Amino acid sequence: MRILTIGNMYPPQQLGGAELVWQSWVEHARGLGHDVHVLTSDVALPGAVLTEASERGVERSLRWYWRDHEFPVLSARERLAMERANGRTLKRSLREVDPDVVVWWAMAGMSFSLVERVRRRGLPSVAVLGDYWLQYGPDVDGWMRAFKSRPRLGRVVDRATGLPTRVLLGRDMSYVFVSETVRGRAREAFPDLTDDEVAHHGPDLDLFRWAGERPPWRWRLLYLGRIDERKGVAIAIRALKDLPDEATLDVVGSGDDAHLDDLRALAADQGLADRVRFVARRPRTELPAVMAEADALIFPVTWGEPWGLVPSEAMAVGLPVIGSGRGGSGEYMHHGVNSLLFDPDAGPSDLAARVRELAADPSLRTRLTAAARQTVTALAEESFDDAVQQAVERVVRQRVK
Repeated sequence: MRILTIGNMYPPQQLGGAELVWQSWVEHARGLGHDVHVLTSDVALPGAVLTEASERGVERSLRWYWRDHEFPVLSARERLAMERANGRTLKRSLREVDPDVVVWWAMAGMSFSLVERVRRRGLPSVAVLGDYWLQYGPDVDGWMRAFKSRPRLGRVVDRATGLPTRVLLGRDMSYVFVSETVRGRAREAFPDLTDDEVAHHGPDLDLFRWAGERPPWRWRLLYLGRIDERKGVAIAIRALKDLPDEATLDVVGSGDDAHLDDLRALAADQGLADRVRFVARRPRTELPAVMAEADALIFPVTWGEPWGLVPSEAMAVGLPVIGSGRGGSGEYMHHGVNSLLFDPDAGPSDLAARVRELAADPSLRTRLTAAARQTVTALAEESFDDAVQQAVERVVRQRVK
């Protein structure tokens, strides 16, 4: 099967787990013998090293409305040029790859005219939703946003330029959602969604292996993931004020540099600079070792996080998890069963109370991690990759019929 898969960022260009999830499926599909061509943006993040292996079957030529965690305002001329360039790139890729199916991954900030062009051609397609890009994507598409409140003008421009000014989403694609949380919001926005399913994505159990018995409690806390205000890292920093002086927090990750500066300033203002350590994002292969140095993972997201891969990876190695359970992570994190949950709205003191509870009871830590191990076994990475591949093969079979 020839597959063209399109999204905004592909490893080693990555900010978090979403890009790795895409790569995992691509490698899975290739391992099954399918010819998979990746078409992604030309973004170049600091520290990302492209190699011959990383670029096999990958084209990084699409232009993206996103830059440095913002969607800069472009002139009408710049937007028109971007849409035309992306349209030419898609047309060439469709001609060269001649795909049996198109698989969409994270498309936020990308040209949604690409999605509409594929729909108009009648090509089978699958959209994999690891976040809410189906809803907000067109609003951060600089081209389509300009015509949202002017549909009549949009139709005129569409006919004059051949560039779609709106995208029809709903029945014409098959959808795979990473969580019930994401599917629920999509169904609210698009009631006519019918061909959809949920496939939870868990850890790579070959990489994140059970570490066995953990050392005595040392008050070492870990936040691991993207730096983003919605991740609630500020709550974790403030919680240290309600914990013993020996309690420390490692913040490991990269992302929004402006927010990272805010977090550094917060730690200094709270007199916690010597108890909070900021470490840049580590290679994925090093994450089990990073987790081995901690006593608990803190996952303090304050918004409806679409899924939450990191807590499941921590569970896989036997690291206790304390989190908010907001969004998709609440579908597998259960208070007092395989993790401890706190309420971000109750403030840092509620998180600190959960940390003290965990610290005081070794038997609780043992029970939670044992149950967590069973949880992640059912969430194995391979099951998600299989579910996506089955959806891809199904839409192709339906087209043949």
